[in-house]
Amino acid sequence: MLRINFNYIKIIGLILLVGVLFAFSKHRNSMRMVSDPNIEFLGESQLFITKANVSKLLIQNQKPVSGQPKEIIDLNELESALISNPMIKKAEVFMSVNGELSADIEQKRPIARVNTNASYYIDDEGSYMPLSSNYTARVPLVTGYIKKNDLKTVFEFAKTVDQDVFLKKHVIEIRQNEDKTIDFKIRKSDFIVHLGSLDMLEKKINNFKAFYQKASKDNILQKYSLVNLKFDKQVICTKT
Repeated sequence: MLRINFNYIKIIGLILLVGVLFAFSKHRNSMRMVSDPNIEFLGESQLFITKANVSKLLIQNQKPVSGQPKEIIDLNELESALISNPMIKKAEVFMSVNGELSADIEQKRPIARVNTNASYYIDDEGSYMPLSSNYTARVPLVTGYIKKNDLKTVFEFAKTVDQDVFLKKHVIEIRQNEDKTIDFKIRKSDFIVHLGSLDMLEKKINNFKAFYQKASKDNILQKYSLVNLKFDKQVICTKT
């Protein structure tokens, strides 16, 4: 006589039920509509691109991602679209189980502003960064012979200025000459500082700080038209 093992039938039935429920849940979850993106800016620089600007970049199938099914959203593609924007340094896009899309954005940070035939920023990694209609950064102007594809020399000095408390407070203009030597101007003074090449840069800057401190104390800064730091062992000043 054939015996029916009801325990096995129960187990098989339970497995089938779980499978059906899982498939139904997965299908239902994949068809969830994406909500409006939650955009967060990381770091200190939050002024050059707005949340509205970021939302416009979150496009898939030529439509905004909000209101589209979860299953068709390609997070890698969205991240690539964000990073392609020259204002954005890093971007991470992720989605929750219930279809909430989030984007963490780190903007570029400008350290100098080129002001020649073309105007743009140089960021803290030496890359091109366009001007923003939302905010103007208070950074030194860069003038002279500048090419967008050759920013190395002026970037190295601008980075030094950005990382030095004294220079960051005082330097208002950086000029790159045709031979790639550097001049600069400081706040509330009319004289030009000729740095020359970037060789022995730390020594030259220390020489200038010592000169500035002494000349300020003696109240004679206004008597000079040129301060030459070209020679690392001395500061040569030309009077007005």
